[in-house]
Amino acid sequence: MPFHKIEAEKLSHSVVRQIELLILRGILQPGERLPSERELSERLGVSRPSLREAVAELQQRGLLVSRPNSGIYVGDVLGSAFSPALVQLFADHDEAVFDYIAFRRDMEGLAADRAARLGSDTDLKVIETIFNKMEVAHQKRDPSDEAELDAAFHMAIIEASHNVVMLHMMRSMYDLLRKGVFYNRQMMFKNRITRDQLLDQHRAINDALMARDPGAARAAVEVHMDYVRDAMTDRMRADRNEAIARQRLEHEKAR
Repeated sequence: MPFHKIEAEKLSHSVVRQIELLILRGILQPGERLPSERELSERLGVSRPSLREAVAELQQRGLLVSRPNSGIYVGDVLGSAFSPALVQLFADHDEAVFDYIAFRRDMEGLAADRAARLGSDTDLKVIETIFNKMEVAHQKRDPSDEAELDAAFHMAIIEASHNVVMLHMMRSMYDLLRKGVFYNRQMMFKNRITRDQLLDQHRAINDALMARDPGAARAAVEVHMDYVRDAMTDRMRADRNEAIARQRLEHEKAR
């Protein structure tokens, strides 16, 4: 008969399972520091030896890393998503920029659709809270905070879509964007008119999500990403024209 005795799960295995799920669901993020051993054992309700056994297993698998005199951190689980050679190719060729934007348009449109249908009320509150912070940051002269909140807003939508594969894939893509691999995101927010238009687009996305309208949410994301694509096209054209103009000026001075 296909039966076997049920054995109680070791406490360390339960700890491993819980931390695994927190990383999988994107709640614990790469580089995030875990609480101290004492605090974590108290929160989990397990002994320190059980906790140490669980941490050792997760470290061996690369999900956690220990830093001397600092503590235990979530490992860089996204680090192998793209090879250094591929990242350099992305950075060196404009073609990758527009493929990246097209990819985001498709994936984030789907994520917004799913978030409107599947996101919990709390998920939507997170999105709205970030958007409210964006409105406050929009009043500042320095666009840095608004640019950072822009990324947080889009990631909150992806998190609300409740698809862990999409979550980790898009988080990896955003990590490259933060590093300036595809384009300088801060530049998008330096022009006041552009900043106003971007905020209006984010407002449209937020409003559609709060209304739980999947079609409107997807359409608002697509309008936003089309605007980003067109802005990047204009920027590249302007940079190219400026480079040509400088060559002409240098030639004229030398005559």
